[in-house]
Amino acid sequence: MPAAIQGDTGLAEAADKLRALAAEYAAEADSTRRLAPDVTEAVRGTGFARHFVASRWGGTEGTFGELTRAVVTVGEACAATAWCASLAAYSARFASHLPEEGHRAVWGESPDVVIATALMPAGRARAVEGGWRLSGRWSYVSGIDFADWALVCAAVPGADGPPQLRFFALPRGSWTVQETWDSVGMRATASHTVVVDDVTVPGHLSFDRTDMLTGRNATSTASCHTVPFQAVGGLTFIAPVVGAASGALAACAATMTGRRRNQAGELLVVRASGRIDAARHLVEQNARVIDERRFTPEYMARNERNATFSAELLQEAAGLLIRGAGTGGLGEAHPLQRFWRDITSATSHVALQYDTAARKNYSAVLLGPEEG
Repeated sequence: MPAAIQGDTGLAEAADKLRALAAEYAAEADSTRRLAPDVTEAVRGTGFARHFVASRWGGTEGTFGELTRAVVTVGEACAATAWCASLAAYSARFASHLPEEGHRAVWGESPDVVIATALMPAGRARAVEGGWRLSGRWSYVSGIDFADWALVCAAVPGADGPPQLRFFALPRGSWTVQETWDSVGMRATASHTVVVDDVTVPGHLSFDRTDMLTGRNATSTASCHTVPFQAVGGLTFIAPVVGAASGALAACAATMTGRRRNQAGELLVVRASGRIDAARHLVEQNARVIDERRFTPEYMARNERNATFSAELLQEAAGLLIRGAGTGGLGEAHPLQRFWRDITSATSHVALQYDTAARKNYSAVLLGPEEG
């Protein structure tokens, strides 16, 4: 891969610092179900939020490979922090599809604003003079408790046919939050429900969902802003899990060091390590495909397969590590059980399920299109 594609915005060094900070607060975040203010400010200030922001607004227009490695690094200490850092970066990439005036509204004062995105469509909007009137409820909006903007998807009436889908960018104060996130894992991601009640959204703070799906971008020619969603797919969500699994491996090894070891325990750890390494390679392969812009149906379908298969591998690895550590690893104060719960919760995400897209699209690559 050409060296220029690797990217170097300084995010790797910043990720090391964020990992160290997140490690200090990880147990507290899991207990209180929210990231500490020091951690959320670090997510904002270490370059994750600006990673995909256009350079003309002070962003770094970074690569997918650099971001993936940085997210994995942070996940080794705290999966919830890595999840929010990943989504802060990718949400800015989604918002790049806004019109130029929308860019100015979002990033005119700082490239480090945090955007929380609801990818799944919900709610409805209707056209009014100068924009839209929007109402709805969106679940599982990670990082909403410290976001400056929310990006939500809603249906609008079609001109002569079925409803169309659009994204709407809303500044803080335009929505309320219902604290509905009670998952056993990824507790501190604040993936709560956003409620919007008949809010006016200017036209420059909305864009057609089709633009995001296809990678068509009328506002920016930056390579990171013109990527079909299928190519990215689960990369946003699987990179934090790779980091969490690496953290789980280290936590498990710590329980076995200094005590009597046995062949059964050693075998479990070795088997888990292989799965984690394999998942890491597949996830990094996905990032290379995007950075090298190999947007063929075959490569994009393989990216979907890689993400879902990696989730499967990491689930298996976490289970092996829990067995290897034994009762000690399940203590409430032990980080291994937190990583195990986080991996279990994160890999339940719809983007990491075979039936969401990977089964259909990659089977067509392997077997040809399904006969009529």
